[in-house]
Amino acid sequence: MMEMSPMSDSCCGHGHGHACSPPPAPTGGRYRRVLWVALLINAAMFAVEIGAGLRSGSVSLLADAIDFLGDAANYGVSLWVLGLSLRHRAGAALLKGASMGLFGLVVLGRALWSFSQGTVPEAATMGAVGALALLANVAVAAMLYAWREGDANMRSVWLCSRNDAIGNVAVMAAALGVFGTGQGWPDLIVAGVMGGLALSAAVAVIRQARVEWRSA
Repeated sequence: MMEMSPMSDSCCGHGHGHACSPPPAPTGGRYRRVLWVALLINAAMFAVEIGAGLRSGSVSLLADAIDFLGDAANYGVSLWVLGLSLRHRAGAALLKGASMGLFGLVVLGRALWSFSQGTVPEAATMGAVGALALLANVAVAAMLYAWREGDANMRSVWLCSRNDAIGNVAVMAAALGVFGTGQGWPDLIVAGVMGGLALSAAVAVIRQARVEWRSA
């Protein structure tokens, strides 16, 4: 079966005002295999980061762990809707956009709670686990790069991986900040940024999914 071209000719994802046909879903074996690999990587990194975040007291690591779990679930949903109608794919994207937004709100709430408690995380653990998570997310983002211009469901998968890689760099920077200052505020700032990225991506995915839902 023919796979979708890596660079979609659809104009829907580029903010043009005129109408156009939504991009088709990829149904080839290559995309399915990439999603399975991404799911397994994210599930493994959730287990690693949730333990490290709890042990080190880092909000940004806990936020990243929850994000890995959400991404693993998102990849599972993406596998489920492959080959289904545009209405099904748009509905799945709406659900994923809502989950991304919920993640952002949870992270921001956790950061505020940690601020009130004056928690200082363990910088060495933050840096080491953040570097491992960055390698994992860069690998996943590279595998998914070819499908970044697809429908809302595909776009949400790409945005998750991109945001995760950005978040990992920020976690490593926060580790340096905590190490240098002996205070927890660098960790909280990064957690806040990660929450904001999740909310921004959620808005973009939901907006495109609503357009595709109406056109289905």
